[in-house]
Amino acid sequence: MSYCIDIYQDKVVPQKNFINLALYISFFPQLIAGPIVRYIDINKEIEEREETFKDFQEGLERFIIGLSKKVLIANVFAKVADRAFGIPLGEQEFLYSLIGAFAYTFQIFFDFSGYSDMAIGLGRMFGFHFQENFRYPYSALSMKEFWRRWHISLSTWFRDYLYIPLGGNRGNIVSTGFNLLLVFTLCGLWHGANWTFLIWGLWHGLFLVLERSTFGELITRAPFFIQKVYTMFVIVVGWIFFRAESLRLAMDFFSSFGIFSNSSSSYTLRYLVSNEVVFIFLISVCISSERIVEKIRTILATRLSESLASFLRSAFLLVLLYLSSAKLALGTYNPFIYFRF
Repeated sequence: MSYCIDIYQDKVVPQKNFINLALYISFFPQLIAGPIVRYIDINKEIEEREETFKDFQEGLERFIIGLSKKVLIANVFAKVADRAFGIPLGEQEFLYSLIGAFAYTFQIFFDFSGYSDMAIGLGRMFGFHFQENFRYPYSALSMKEFWRRWHISLSTWFRDYLYIPLGGNRGNIVSTGFNLLLVFTLCGLWHGANWTFLIWGLWHGLFLVLERSTFGELITRAPFFIQKVYTMFVIVVGWIFFRAESLRLAMDFFSSFGIFSNSSSSYTLRYLVSNEVVFIFLISVCISSERIVEKIRTILATRLSESLASFLRSAFLLVLLYLSSAKLALGTYNPFIYFRF
């Protein structure tokens, strides 16, 4: 669609070589689940590109990181989320619901960002340079910032092909709010024709509209802790709608947050949480934080020589590849979440 729109708006020249056009349409690394790659972003590399050993090496490293995100992290959270969302309402408890909601929050991030890393890595191995699709979205301190970091290729697509043509933020606050709500309603429906996706889109759109008012100024001036709690609250609640198979199941899940104690439940905390889950959760919190990751990088860069750092990086990637391969061989089939969309 973006190819046709860009041609209509004279942003790109029509591709007259059938092979090159077919390459863009069917390029397998990003075809199934993203990131969304526009023709205007890679048309020059389709015509002429150079495959180098450096690109191949960096692409392979990125692919391994993406694979490990999916297999070693996302799949662990998937089991927890599936079990938590599968507990009958009468036996659900507040703590179980909370664990399930956060499990899915981490699952969808590492699942989708893992696939994006794999697609970016495969593209790099063939000489293509795709844009980044995630930039530590859970480090955001507002919903506006979150959407600058989450699924960047999708948010910029809706911005350029729908939000700006509608008028963007050039009008008054009412027209801008309407444009935002319409865009995020369609963003929700893009994921599926279901009330849960529609409400997920409206939920995000609503808070983006609110952040353009006095409420947004209050959030900006609020302490770091308040900003973080607010942003994660909106994100996690949204993911509950996104995960639920129907609006009724979503409402049932939300109602369980009012059940702080249920002695009749046949489920125990051990049903959801294991030592592996706790370990993966702690790792996930660390690598989801831009501050923590940058601090670790700075420490390693200042205390390790370049040759030692390169050796340790290679060894670490080999360990990740081995563990991911072993996990795949021993586990069951667990497809990427975004394959559905």
